[in-house]
Amino acid sequence: MSATAIATPSAADAQAYTAGLVDAEQKAVEMFNEIPSLITIGMSEKALSDAIHNLGQTKYGVRTHWHKRIIRSGPNTLRPFEDNPPDRNIEADDILIIDLGPVFEQWEADFGRTYVLGDDPEKRALVDALEPLWQRVKARYTAQPDMSGEELYRIAQEETERAGYDWGAPIAGHIVGQFPHERIPRDKIALYIAEGNGDTMAKAGKNGHRRHWILEIHARDKLGRYQGFFEQLLTV
Repeated sequence: MSATAIATPSAADAQAYTAGLVDAEQKAVEMFNEIPSLITIGMSEKALSDAIHNLGQTKYGVRTHWHKRIIRSGPNTLRPFEDNPPDRNIEADDILIIDLGPVFEQWEADFGRTYVLGDDPEKRALVDALEPLWQRVKARYTAQPDMSGEELYRIAQEETERAGYDWGAPIAGHIVGQFPHERIPRDKIALYIAEGNGDTMAKAGKNGHRRHWILEIHARDKLGRYQGFFEQLLTV
């Protein structure tokens, strides 16, 4: 075997790798179940971020997040991931996106949900549409798991628009794994569900394991007032 060859993991190794990611996501679900109790009208996005950080540290042993915590409300939900919009106070009848990447032991989770405060019917309809949208996109991926990242990106756009919303992001997901997962410096295509990624999503990673992917839904209100978000593990 050459120095650059990738060893093929055993079936047991591959199963353990997948189990680690599933366990991390289940812990993220538990943590997210507690987040609504932290949200109060009038608090700032930063204050909520700090409260979530404290919850993760004290109850779930989270010492780091592999990406920055995203807590955005109202018009801030429209801003790209890379932006750092001004801190905003959460208002009555607001819509709120929370996107976290907690690391549980050495395993990365990436989990995102959208919440609505109040009874605005259009905001509630958008939030109610997110998980069914995610499931429809997953079903199309499952039917053809060797599709490329670009193909799945187009499917996510298509299904979101079919549901009556605009697509709102340059990606529809990315790889996830042991912390830190593999990175190609300055490469925003090869490890993303995005336009331009022609590689099959079934391709093995540098560690020899099948890559696992996060699928994201970014659904934007047709009037451009706010956006909803939903993400979780795709390849389990």
